[in-house]
Amino acid sequence: MTRHPPPTGRHAALAACLALAFAAGGTLRADSDDIPVAPPPEAPMTVASTQLLTSDALSAAGKRADEIRGTLNIGSRLTERGDYVGAEIAFRQVMNARDASPIAIKMALLGLAHMHRRHGELTKAVAIYEKYLKDYPGDDLAPDALLELGRCLRDMGAYNTAIVRFYSVINSTLKLPVGGFTHYQQLAKTAQFEIAETHFQAGNYVEAGKFFSRLRLLDLAPGDRAHAHFMAAYSLFLQGKMDETITMLNSFLEQCPDDDNVPEARYMLATSLRAQKRPQEAFAATLELLRAEKTRVAANPKRWAYWQRRTGNQLANDFFEDGDILNAQAIYSGLAALSDDPDWQLPVTYQLALCYERLGVMDKAHDSYLKIVDTVKADSPASLIELKRLAAWRIGELDWREGVSRKVNDLMVTQTGHLPPDNDSKKITQSPP
Repeated sequence: MTRHPPPTGRHAALAACLALAFAAGGTLRADSDDIPVAPPPEAPMTVASTQLLTSDALSAAGKRADEIRGTLNIGSRLTERGDYVGAEIAFRQVMNARDASPIAIKMALLGLAHMHRRHGELTKAVAIYEKYLKDYPGDDLAPDALLELGRCLRDMGAYNTAIVRFYSVINSTLKLPVGGFTHYQQLAKTAQFEIAETHFQAGNYVEAGKFFSRLRLLDLAPGDRAHAHFMAAYSLFLQGKMDETITMLNSFLEQCPDDDNVPEARYMLATSLRAQKRPQEAFAATLELLRAEKTRVAANPKRWAYWQRRTGNQLANDFFEDGDILNAQAIYSGLAALSDDPDWQLPVTYQLALCYERLGVMDKAHDSYLKIVDTVKADSPASLIELKRLAAWRIGELDWREGVSRKVNDLMVTQTGHLPPDNDSKKITQSPP
């Protein structure tokens, strides 16, 4: 038997408290205000592991002592809180209790395995889940254990073995009592999601796309159906099937306009359209992302900001390199409106100045460069100081060109009596639409 080091500090106090409660037959409250519970969602269709530790599951096997139920709940709450040492103490206290019922020991074992998974100790978690399935074959909680085991194996990179375990979840739910039909039906759907996700993480986008497309046809909650829809499009995108990607993304954006994946979907749509040589549609898709309604952006501002900036930068740079300066200038203008932070504003201002130069609007280019020079201070970040140096150089270049242009103009007037055609002085008066 593996020996575990004795707990120290406050965890020693926790162990003593639990031991005293077991000895005295007292009740430990698991809903104490100083143990907040905020379990993050793991994935669509996920059956939360804390469901394995509910009092309903305990009562299914008969009446259980309040202290055992409370200790199990404390272990679960400490796991979600990230206090893994304390959680392990609680679960092992139940496993070592002489009067703990078989179901309480099972749940302590599953709780311990889940704790190791949350802690990133995947090898330990896998060993415990495998032991559980070996010791309790055909148990009602076996599908839950198989699901968690599959996730651990996937996190370890054992994709094929993980997929086998997820299929075992589906097969095992067909053999269990009808009493928990809703729960087992949910487990089977979750396992199908996990199979699709595993294929995706393994880089098998063809199989992932097939599974996600099938999932869209199931009776799913709206959020889960939207996720399957998006991932089916994502799989097509990574396969390079741009025409099919565009069709799928347009369908997703129409049916799921408020989904969290909308900003990334718009990025993929703009990129796919650009790859298919449909620049004006790509331009429109990019502007639609940049001009998203504030109510939608407010729901997840960091996510929207990331994809707005990434999409705008990528598409604007592509347009600029291809000589489509007007579209590049319009996108850079949209990017400039996203934030007042100098770290963001000034690089975009520099790109706008380059666009103005290429468009021949020298006064706006000069003013944009000058704004950078005047804004960046000696204590600014190194990247901005370098940008100031480049902007100052561009100003010098513009001034030199203007000086040369004046001398040429003066010479032409002296010799011919009129200015040459396509003079820079005419371009200065032009403005982009």
